[in-house]
Amino acid sequence: MAQAKKIALYLVIVFVLYTIITSPGRAADLVQIGFEGISSAAQGVGEFMTQLVS
Repeated sequence: MAQAKKIALYLVIVFVLYTIITSPGRAADLVQIGFEGISSAAQGVGEFMTQLVS
């Protein structure tokens, strides 16, 4: 099972590198979308905590 996880991790790394090399503009867009999603989630948690305390 551990061997399968290692292989899957290597495949994901190779895929990410391939995507970055072949299409850096698209890869940058995907990273930006990911960070915007994380930012929105953190803002939502902050608003929830503020409402919870108030």
